[in-house]
Amino acid sequence: MSSSQPYIQSSPATPSRRRKSKFTFRQLHQLQQFSPSNPLRVIAHIDLDAFYAQCEMVRLGVAEDQPLAVQQWQGLIAINYPARKFGLNRHVTTIEAKKLCPDLIMQHVATWKEGEERWAYRDDAFKDMATQKVSLDPYRRESRKILAVIKDSLPAAPIQRVEKASIDEVFLDLSAQIHSVMLERFPELNRPPPYDDPTENLPRPPTTALNWDTDALIDLDEGQKEEEDPDWDDIAMLLGSEIVRRVRAMIREKLKYTCSAGVAKNKMLAKLGSGHNKPNQQTVVRNRAVQQFLSGFKFTKIRNLGGKLGDEVVSAFNTDTVKDLLEVPMDQFKRKIGDDTGAWLYGVARGEDASEVNPRTQIKSMLSAKSFRPSINSMDQAVRWLRIFVADIFSRLVEEGVLENKRKPKTINLHHRQGGQMRSKQAPIPQGKVVSEDILFDLAKNLVAQVVVDGRAWPCANLSLSVGGFEDGVTGNRGIGSFLIRGEEARSIMNSARDTPEQENVRDVTPPGKRRRVDDGIGRFFTPREDSKEESEIDGHRANEPDEEMHENQSKNTPSSEDLYRGGSTPPSAQPQAKESPPLRAARHQTNITSYFCPRCSISLPASAQTEHEDWHFAEDLQAEERNSRPSENNTAHSSGPSRKTQQLPLKRSRGRPAGGGGTKAVDKGQRKLAFG
Repeated sequence: MSSSQPYIQSSPATPSRRRKSKFTFRQLHQLQQFSPSNPLRVIAHIDLDAFYAQCEMVRLGVAEDQPLAVQQWQGLIAINYPARKFGLNRHVTTIEAKKLCPDLIMQHVATWKEGEERWAYRDDAFKDMATQKVSLDPYRRESRKILAVIKDSLPAAPIQRVEKASIDEVFLDLSAQIHSVMLERFPELNRPPPYDDPTENLPRPPTTALNWDTDALIDLDEGQKEEEDPDWDDIAMLLGSEIVRRVRAMIREKLKYTCSAGVAKNKMLAKLGSGHNKPNQQTVVRNRAVQQFLSGFKFTKIRNLGGKLGDEVVSAFNTDTVKDLLEVPMDQFKRKIGDDTGAWLYGVARGEDASEVNPRTQIKSMLSAKSFRPSINSMDQAVRWLRIFVADIFSRLVEEGVLENKRKPKTINLHHRQGGQMRSKQAPIPQGKVVSEDILFDLAKNLVAQVVVDGRAWPCANLSLSVGGFEDGVTGNRGIGSFLIRGEEARSIMNSARDTPEQENVRDVTPPGKRRRVDDGIGRFFTPREDSKEESEIDGHRANEPDEEMHENQSKNTPSSEDLYRGGSTPPSAQPQAKESPPLRAARHQTNITSYFCPRCSISLPASAQTEHEDWHFAEDLQAEERNSRPSENNTAHSSGPSRKTQQLPLKRSRGRPAGGGGTKAVDKGQRKLAFG
């Protein structure tokens, strides 16, 4: 392990071995953007030491050198470091643990019990496994406290980026904060790059040694020397270690918990570093020490390489160490385990990881489950357990802010296992009211009843209930009454409307319910057309009928179901409209000043109708293509007259289905396909 060295500021007369850094002004600037490919990037991983055991030690006020383990039924799920000195691990039973360490305190986890409104600690809980359920709520609460302290110890967003990885571990991307500190401590970095070229290299740091304080430093790679002057990546790591040390001290001071940490250039190395020197230490993996650090690891300890993929790699290369993988060329990786996986593993063996720190810390779902030994065999037993599940979930929902409508789930899910068969049921949670424990309980009972109706529900070996689909609730809504005008203000507006000339206020006094809707949905495509009426236009802008009488007439002429089946070929935007009086026409012209000219129809339309009109042409073209692709069908009706593709859309159209004879053109076959039924 490398020794710590004092921080020394070099004097101006001291020459630097290299005048330029290997890092550029652009890379320094990108540091504040959290770029995962930036070589100056700094990531930290904070991991609580034996978290469940620490929670119980703090709660009980146990001395830090007192051996303690957290018990669940007849096994141990957490063991503090003083107890580990006696050879205890999570594979031993409670009886074996007492033999190895007679002074061991074994605290059973809190449990839920039917008939009680919340979880509690019970000394005899291990005797009643069949009727009680484990609760991890005490540890979740402490985890939220720790996360809050971490965030309070760092600058606010957007500089802060924190990811809660699990109940007892957190990732920090310190890049942006380090960027601001570097500019403050080293004013020469504030100068513009030479020739205003961001690809120019930075000046070397004005230091000859760095003080790593109590950090555990990984030895440098072969060929690297501590005597060499540090570069800016070393400076960034030093600043990151100082920040993490302050965060850990704050957690210790406020909540009495110890934690270990890793500081490195990416998440993979930082996580490996936090577990390298436990408890209550932090390990710094400098960029010049990555290969030395990874060479001692089995790659099966790296995330995503501990399962089937790890077994496949071990089988393919007959090794489980990172050091041996370094000798494998890229093409051999790709040939044996595939191109993508091979390229990824080649980078992992060299300490490469471009995954980002995800600042989303809100939960996505909540689960409460129980495995039954022996199995349960009746609806009554299942309902009793559902009551416990609901109470467990609802207590967490309250802490999540469901009563204040801050966040609420949208779905509830039930999973039921009978023998080797797993069945799932889901239901939506009503969104129009505040989520309550009774609502969740009723939904859960209905779901298990559905399982029973399907048959073969008993005996049940496992039952679980979960809620998910969380979304932020809407707060600060006002009732409809707050938008209404009452009393003198309403009478004043009505009197003002009466005193105003009708022509000037016809649009304002028309009842909203009788005004023409701007968007009538698909019904607009089947609106009946007027006979022998020219389209009203004002300087290329279509005139719409604004008065109440015209709207009443329109409602009377609503097409019947027979008309809807007939369809029509005139685009809704090109249908003729009723004529307006000159004052209204002028007013319309002033308010509708934008238009769209269709080159295919040679007509002008309001700009708002452009998309609809172009969609109509598109549909017509598709139908024409379909007709042309069927030469065997009757084409005699289409042989006379010009092709429909070359015809311009007429401004006069007859209403309804064209009658036979009289020279009236029949409806095209493609248009008959528009009928809905």
